[in-house]
Amino acid sequence: MKESIRELKTFLVLWSTQSLSQLGSAMTGFALTLWLYEKTGSALQTALLSICSYAPYVLMSVFAGALSDRWDKKKTMLACDSLAAASTVAVLALLQLNLLAPWHMYLLNALSGLMNTVQQPASDVAMTLITPKRWYQRTSGLRSLSNSLVTMLNPILATAVFAFSGMGGVIFLDLLTFAVAFLALLLGVRLPGGAGSERVRREPFWGTVRSGLGYLRQTPLVLTLILFLAGVNFVASAFDAALPALILPRENGGETVLGMVTSCAGAATLAGSLLCVVLPPPKDRVRVIYLTMLFSLGTENFLLSLSRSPALWCLGQLIGWLLVPLMNANLDVVLRTTIPVEMQGRVYACRNSLQFFTIPLGLLSGGAMIDHVCEPWMASLPAGSLPSLLFGTGKGSGAAVLLFLLGLLGVGVCLGFGRLLQRYSFRDEL
Repeated sequence: MKESIRELKTFLVLWSTQSLSQLGSAMTGFALTLWLYEKTGSALQTALLSICSYAPYVLMSVFAGALSDRWDKKKTMLACDSLAAASTVAVLALLQLNLLAPWHMYLLNALSGLMNTVQQPASDVAMTLITPKRWYQRTSGLRSLSNSLVTMLNPILATAVFAFSGMGGVIFLDLLTFAVAFLALLLGVRLPGGAGSERVRREPFWGTVRSGLGYLRQTPLVLTLILFLAGVNFVASAFDAALPALILPRENGGETVLGMVTSCAGAATLAGSLLCVVLPPPKDRVRVIYLTMLFSLGTENFLLSLSRSPALWCLGQLIGWLLVPLMNANLDVVLRTTIPVEMQGRVYACRNSLQFFTIPLGLLSGGAMIDHVCEPWMASLPAGSLPSLLFGTGKGSGAAVLLFLLGLLGVGVCLGFGRLLQRYSFRDEL
């Protein structure tokens, strides 16, 4: 035990403090989402917050990864975190002056998303550099564990702090956690140089960009996994746009229930993350990846769409998110083991563009479908019609319709890509 802690000391410092900062940022994001939905009542305008955060992934990730492989990882993370914190300070200032408008939030979210686009590949490579290979699965499980705790705790803490001290209190805690993570990275973390880093710096910039895309073309297993998860992300992001629109307007819903349902997703991923830490490596990691997603997308969407009880909504989140950490941990091991460390920044960035470009599309499509198709269609139907019996009546029933359609789409994506992924398997080297 002492030996393993000594080997992972740097990882534990970086992981714990970055996770704390992530919790603060998530609390601010949750509180601002509630604020915007209350102001506008629009699923589409609320979804635009996340769209603005993810759009830089699509537009800039390929270039950000090439820069990440050329730049000092620690300095890159410090600079990006500082600029993201500055955007949070701007939100606080606008709130205090009673000037905050939706367009301010979209602009600042886009800036924060751009910083995260550059910071994430640097952070991913940093985790590889400070983690011995034999600890990849367990450290992936720990990262899933912290993500789960953030998902579970941020709506509860954000709601409590907001009720006690308003939006200013939430943002103050966000900035406090940022300061802890910044100082820990600055003073307590030393990152070793990656293999081949000098050669990468001498490589022409456009050659660096092309080599990341070229690696994916030459590695069909990794490319197929990325495209599969792009389809999963489309379904999941449309789900994210639909969930507030399903719960907030219902008589038995509201902010507290939305926070409770969101926290159940965190509790489920917490349990799944603990499984990642204690389970032995599977015989075939690729098979685990697509079967876990088939189970998740084939249960949660249907249960939430066809039920009108908070207890069943919570159950749907618990079932749907339980196995997601297993998928993430196995995907993480496949990528870290397959991709050479000196290319990970640019390949991860190409992965971000290809795997995450469907997230803004899913958020936009989900919000637009609810506001302009599903809700108006449900409002036009008589109370005794079959859709009304299945999905309920009033505002929120259109979101239930969309969730049902997403369940069908999710199952189709998993079955279709599952046939392609059966060509491949991935077993750890002994």
